Amino acid sequence: MPNATAPETIVRAACPHDCPDTCALLVTVRNGVAVSVRGDPEHPTTHGALCTKVSRYTERTYHPDRLLHPLKRSGPKGSGQFVQVGWDEALDDIAARLRTIAARDPQAIVPYSYAGTMGLVQSESVASRFFHQLGASRLDRTICSAAGGAGLGTVLGGKVGMDVEQFEHSRLILIWGSNSITSNLHFWTYAQRAKRAGAKLVCIDPWRNDTAEKCHEHVQLRPGTDAALAYALMHELITHDWLDHDYIGRHTLGFDALRERALQWPPQRAASLCGVPAEQIRALARDYGTTKPAAIRVNYGLQRVRGGGNAARAIACLPALVGAWRDAAGGLLMSASSHFAVNGKALERPDLLAGRMPRTINMVTIGDDLLRDSSAAFGPKIEALIVYNSNPVAVAPESAKVAQGFAREDLFTVVLEHFQTDTADYADYVLPATTQLEHLDVHKAYGHRYWLANNPAIAPLGEARPNSRIFRDLAARMGFTAPCFAETDAQIAAQAIAADARNGKIDFDTLREKGWMKLAVPDAPFAAGGFPTASGRCEFWSAGEQAAGRDPLPEVLLPYECAETAPELAARFPLAMISPPARNFLNSSFVNVTSLRQAEGEPLLLIHADDAAPRGIVDGAMVRCFNERGSYRCRSRISDRTRAGQVVAFGIWWRKLSPAGVNVNQLTHQHLTDLGAGPCFYDCLVEVAPADTDAA
Repeated sequence: MPNATAPETIVRAACPHDCPDTCALLVTVRNGVAVSVRGDPEHPTTHGALCTKVSRYTERTYHPDRLLHPLKRSGPKGSGQFVQVGWDEALDDIAARLRTIAARDPQAIVPYSYAGTMGLVQSESVASRFFHQLGASRLDRTICSAAGGAGLGTVLGGKVGMDVEQFEHSRLILIWGSNSITSNLHFWTYAQRAKRAGAKLVCIDPWRNDTAEKCHEHVQLRPGTDAALAYALMHELITHDWLDHDYIGRHTLGFDALRERALQWPPQRAASLCGVPAEQIRALARDYGTTKPAAIRVNYGLQRVRGGGNAARAIACLPALVGAWRDAAGGLLMSASSHFAVNGKALERPDLLAGRMPRTINMVTIGDDLLRDSSAAFGPKIEALIVYNSNPVAVAPESAKVAQGFAREDLFTVVLEHFQTDTADYADYVLPATTQLEHLDVHKAYGHRYWLANNPAIAPLGEARPNSRIFRDLAARMGFTAPCFAETDAQIAAQAIAADARNGKIDFDTLREKGWMKLAVPDAPFAAGGFPTASGRCEFWSAGEQAAGRDPLPEVLLPYECAETAPELAARFPLAMISPPARNFLNSSFVNVTSLRQAEGEPLLLIHADDAAPRGIVDGAMVRCFNERGSYRCRSRISDRTRAGQVVAFGIWWRKLSPAGVNVNQLTHQHLTDLGAGPCFYDCLVEVAPADTDAA
């Protein structure tokens, strides 16, 4: 234990996790040990508060199960049996194996990563340089926000929108597809301030989550019907003339076509599809059309269905119709990513491909792709997988296939990790990576407008190394001599911040000292139009979508799995399942932190009394949730927080910490969204039965 009387040092840092809030941290260090992590009270969006998960970050860094030495597999794949080896032995063997495979076809080597860290250095800088130089397959990183981002881009021109700090001045806030208390805590602070000042808060979500409980109103629509609801709102705005004709005329494109489409969606039609009262839709439209400023906080829950991209498109049309963008406290926020000017080419160096065009593997379909043989259409069979910043055996859909693919004896797998996750159990080598407290990084955000620096607070524990160093070391053993592989983390971080008016005068050296700095973007960026679209207008009608052979207007596309599109399947599996994140986890991160897992309890499934009774399910009983793809055991909670015909199964538990060794992704499928080729986690039909009965 550190000496309690030793002098303390405060280090400025940033939360690395996949969350809109990207909090500014202050790490207290004593005798080289991090003794606390707290939110920076001076950072406007963090304002000294952290979520329960990150406030316990020292518990994660100093966890007794932390991986601190390289490991080599000594037992069957999936057994988690390893022996400790030295870094030189591990890296030499990995490089030799990769060279052999690359000599046949480097595309047989596949990187697999996502947002285990959002830092621009430790995520995809040196790693991308390594795989570009190698000529490996590229990865389409779509597993979280691809559909919503693509939909938003067609209308607004990118992931742009309101400044989250302005929500406290809004008079009406629609929280659409988001459990903000759980997944966007600091936005919720601004929403609460607005509420205390008299604003009305409305939550639009298929289940009555914690946020819906605290709002004035809950619109509990069926999963995958958000575009229909948006069109019904447009119908009412148009028929009652709650429109800003001047803004529409000056700053939008395609209103006449949108008007014609919207008039096909009266509230009665949408009500029957969405499962909400028509009068509730009319009243919501009246509020939205007559309250100024009105704001929408839309999140990614609504886009994890077949029509998720078009749902985001439809919702993104609403603010321009009423001229909400004129006010800083009006408009919409899904993501602020595109407000940041990032020098991606300098970070990732695509020029190292030298004209090669490797195939692209979608991370959502990794279960199928690992089981494919070589073919002209697919390319070479996947022979090697390098996993970092992700836990695909737990998080990828249809996980029975994912586990089967990872279990292939002829697949060479390397995993960079902090802990022995489900995925690490299948590795040939596990390489210990540093946590956020042990390395340097630079962060943008997608929920606010601040760049943040992460200064290392402590030395790496054990033999852990930053991702950047691991890929540098591999590059050296592969004989890669490009000067970019000799760049330090600080040099790379400095390159990340592009010379662009949006970044103002921000530079990395100043950022490291101050901890955070705000973008030079106007409070109301689209008050006078100027959208980053090809036309400079808010594009209701998209020439780009038409050129791609898709509908130039937002479409209403129902889920792959629902009564309307798959009636025979729905007859066998009549319950729609959504799987939002458990409150104490962030995707599959923190599941192994004892205090957080104890707070969460066990895997739970909410089921409505009207569905539980005919199935003989009692509250608190173990149940089987199943479909054609598999079966998942969990504890039932009979609750009116879900609607009849729908169950809520909380994720994402590690498989090996779940009953029967599987998690909810045993049931999800690998079909892709309409735009962005993202996953359809909330587009899933199931049946539920008491755990002691056989499957139908």
